[in-house]
Amino acid sequence: MTKSIFFFFFFLASLIFSSHHSFFTICSAALEDSDEVGDEIAFTYLEGTGKGPKKWGQIYPQWKVCDNGKMQSPIDLLAQRVQVFPKLGKLKREYKRAPAIVKNRGHDITMRWNGDAGKIKINGTDYRLLQCHWHSPSEHKFNGSRYALEFHIVHVSSTRKIAVIGIVYKYGRPDPFLSKLFHHIKSVGKEEVDIGIINPGDIKFGSRKYYRYIGSLTVPPCTEGVIWTIVKKVRTVSREQVHALREAVHDGYEANARPTQELDGRPVLLYTPRNIGGSA
Repeated sequence: MTKSIFFFFFFLASLIFSSHHSFFTICSAALEDSDEVGDEIAFTYLEGTGKGPKKWGQIYPQWKVCDNGKMQSPIDLLAQRVQVFPKLGKLKREYKRAPAIVKNRGHDITMRWNGDAGKIKINGTDYRLLQCHWHSPSEHKFNGSRYALEFHIVHVSSTRKIAVIGIVYKYGRPDPFLSKLFHHIKSVGKEEVDIGIINPGDIKFGSRKYYRYIGSLTVPPCTEGVIWTIVKKVRTVSREQVHALREAVHDGYEANARPTQELDGRPVLLYTPRNIGGSA
């Protein structure tokens, strides 16, 4: 086992078993109402405003990790950096139908489940499904390429550890899950809208292959220690769907994607089932 992979699993274990108070406090603040930040106008994605991504770490003292953190997200998933590691195992999803709401948070459109919508299991720990939201263009890059959209599915453990699944989309056929929410997204405002029972099992991954690394929230407070799982397959979304998401977000700009961050020596692992070939 290489030194970098050993570090990855040592750090992953520390995330699961640590009870460090400050980490719990930040995670609680970040996820209590499924809002990474409480003030929608405190930051923006537009440089030159004094509140753009390069200034996030200077807006509030508790956001300083956005500037000086060493495990920040998103990153560029370059093939030469990735280590194939089949022992990561298949991503275990145990989702179920639950009531949900949709809301415009100013910096994104988010959907939150208000009931028990199931969980994923990583390294023996359960992470409860909390919410999902969209970024356009994609935040993570694949070999230098940024795509039309990125979907984040946010989970939290009983000790407030965060695990996010990311799915990247290029222009093409409409995404079926987004199609189910299309009417609500086009009309949503700042107030929460009850959209009834939503089945997270309807979210299409399209591949069992995924990247895994330790990173951060991609918006302030940029909390580190987030377990990222990025589905390797690039799925499709229609231009109309992306346009609706961009129009609904009311920050006065079209993009809501943070620039990629330095890897700083972190390992990036790729799970590929031994009996599956190809590039999907």
